[in-house]
Amino acid sequence: MAGKALILVENLSVPFDRRVWQESLALRDAGWEVHVICPRGARRDTEPYAEIGGIRIHRYPLRAATGGPAGYLREYGSALWHTYRLARRIGPVDVIHACNPPDLFFLMTKLPGSRGARFVFDQHDLVPELYLSRFRRGEDFLYRLVCRLERATYRAADIVIATNESYREVALTRGGKRPEEVFVVRSAPAVERFHEVPPRPELKKGKPHLLCYLGVMGPQDGVDYALRALAKLRDEQNRTDWHAAFVGAGDAFDDMVRLSRDLGLADFVDFTGRIPDEDLLHYLSTADVCLSPDPLNPLNDVSTMNKVMEYMAMARPIVSFDLREAKVSAGKAALYAPPNDESEFAKLVALLLDDPEERRRMGELGRARVAGPLSWENSKQSLIAAYEAARSR
Repeated sequence: MAGKALILVENLSVPFDRRVWQESLALRDAGWEVHVICPRGARRDTEPYAEIGGIRIHRYPLRAATGGPAGYLREYGSALWHTYRLARRIGPVDVIHACNPPDLFFLMTKLPGSRGARFVFDQHDLVPELYLSRFRRGEDFLYRLVCRLERATYRAADIVIATNESYREVALTRGGKRPEEVFVVRSAPAVERFHEVPPRPELKKGKPHLLCYLGVMGPQDGVDYALRALAKLRDEQNRTDWHAAFVGAGDAFDDMVRLSRDLGLADFVDFTGRIPDEDLLHYLSTADVCLSPDPLNPLNDVSTMNKVMEYMAMARPIVSFDLREAKVSAGKAALYAPPNDESEFAKLVALLLDDPEERRRMGELGRARVAGPLSWENSKQSLIAAYEAARSR
């Protein structure tokens, strides 16, 4: 055994959280005993305890936040208590691997049984930028608080895992970490899991083309931009030869369903909620164009979007806004509209609908990037190197 690792995640259940699950399997294969503490899912991952493929998963009940920042304080407080309770049951570990948000898991290093454990901070989100982008309250008291918690997390971390070079730069500058303490582990899909299957023409609802959005539906994720762009695709581009599927869920889901009705898109758009992987592969294999409508804001510009990587793994062309890390990930596998310009976004969708050869070419480029330089195999080696660095400290 390389050691005993405890992975803490609050955002999603495991193994539904693909990144955390891939990390867990990689560590297991490297000889680690892996425990994960996470919330229970609503429809899947509902058991309090499960052992899957040798990974020991401890889950707790958690009610998602509602009502703005105060709701998140209640959610995070509950999550922290359950995490503390379960961590005590697991006992001493060699590495505490904390995935944010929230930037609170550094408190777990204070557990009596955690003395001497190395602390690995897996920074999934830049929480100060997330706060600014989600709540639009400016640099108020709560913003200053999340900045202090981020600084405390960086100080506690022996090693920082960043999802891309932009996040790594933040860890080096704002976090004050040394270059040898920060490792980039990209959120790349396992290409053997994302593979084309026979398309299902019935998903197009009798139209020639299917557009697809995959991912979380929160206030900062741009589903509203996608819907308004689709209305402009209909009204400004005079295109009604498409149907759209929005796959996923989140706390903006109901608002987005209402917005689609307000825009007169009810007959053009399906909202599936979260669906099994088998069904997801059929949607993506049927899609002609995939949508990445994340608007320009302090968080999205420097974040790697899982959906972009998954679209590329499925060899699908993408329309995105012109964001720094979106271009790093997708390269020429996407077309880029000026940030937050819904009319230009609609024009690019129409352009791709009219050019099947370009769609095929872009899809092949994306698939090659995910199978090559951006592959999980490369990221897995960086993860193991980060753990080796942590153990050697």
